[in-house]
Amino acid sequence: MTEIKRFTIKDVKNCKKSGAPLVCLTSYTAPITKIIDKHCDIILVGDSLGMVIYGMENTLGVTLDMMINHGKAVMRAAPSSFVIIDMPYGTYEDNPDQAYKAARLLIDETSCDAVKIEGGYDLEKTIKHLSKNNIPVMAHIGLKPQSVIKEGGYKVKGKTNQEVHNLLEDAKAAENAGAFAILIEGTIEHVSREITNSVNIPTVGIGASSACDGQILVIDDMLGLNTDHTAKFVKQYTNMADEIDKAVANYSTEVRNRTFPSENHVYKGK
Repeated sequence: MTEIKRFTIKDVKNCKKSGAPLVCLTSYTAPITKIIDKHCDIILVGDSLGMVIYGMENTLGVTLDMMINHGKAVMRAAPSSFVIIDMPYGTYEDNPDQAYKAARLLIDETSCDAVKIEGGYDLEKTIKHLSKNNIPVMAHIGLKPQSVIKEGGYKVKGKTNQEVHNLLEDAKAAENAGAFAILIEGTIEHVSREITNSVNIPTVGIGASSACDGQILVIDDMLGLNTDHTAKFVKQYTNMADEIDKAVANYSTEVRNRTFPSENHVYKGK
């Protein structure tokens, strides 16, 4: 049997040099992970699960236990992808020791490959502390969903000179602190391109630029399962919501007219 080789942090970093784009998606469950693992370099267990799985208004109510449980499910079904887990709101912002304790628990409980935190310059000490203690960190800059209430909504970044300056500062600080990669979200295209060109570590874009070293989407968005508002940066590669609706409608009809279960779907005695 062919041994499955797991994508490593070294492979992630090498993509910056080779120019091979990183293929990334979110996943929260074992069945979906089993399907996408062979196509992805990176799988992110995102705190977006709060909205996607639990129907929350935003990601702020996601707990560490939720991330651990979904992280375990994804890890069981991902033999080849590099798996990153989001650190939820309230588990890392106070100080580096708080962040280390939560990140250590995430990795010990799930055996994931890395964690992601939202921040750059403001969390430079935390990123450095985690990195020095053998916890790989992906930094998340630009539009930061965990700051949605503080910022009064989901706002595209990089529109002003000051914002551009701050974003570049965030990226450099994250790199200098030891982050192995940076996720750029909801940021003006040319600014995302400039950020990518300004750092020596890979960038992964979502609503950013094709010049980023990789791309990521929320799995439910790209499969057309999200029937609510869809962001401009989302491309739906299929419409699973309609397919599920049709299948459930057919099932409902067959149950009501007693054509399911048929003779092929029941057990017969001798």
